[in-house]
Amino acid sequence: MVSVILAREAIFGHVAVGFDLNLAATGQTFEEAKSEIRGHAQALLQIKSLIESESWGEAQKVLRKNSAVLKQDIYTIIQGKPGSERPELRKLYSNLFNNATRLDYAARDKDASRVWQCYENIVVALNDILSRI
Repeated sequence: MVSVILAREAIFGHVAVGFDLNLAATGQTFEEAKSEIRGHAQALLQIKSLIESESWGEAQKVLRKNSAVLKQDIYTIIQGKPGSERPELRKLYSNLFNNATRLDYAARDKDASRVWQCYENIVVALNDILSRI
């Protein structure tokens, strides 16, 4: 048995002896998340033109794609912050992505007034988060 482990170590370079419980985005560091978050936030806000043209399905696709990467960025940044700052950032994170979900449903229902309300809430939440990181 020991020879199998040693052979595996020689081939793969190491033997896993535990779990890596890093919950941040795969391979994403705090610094990478901080450098990418503004671009991902801008990409999310570009759904405005799709909302204006009432391209609901396309708005949903862009919203889902861009909110996923932004969610990873913000989560990674929250995890890198001191414990005392995390509760407020988590609250903002929750508010932001709850509004993204509501916007998705409103776009599905083609409810323009609700879509705009959610979009405005997303803008406010993003500005608040970006000002705190």
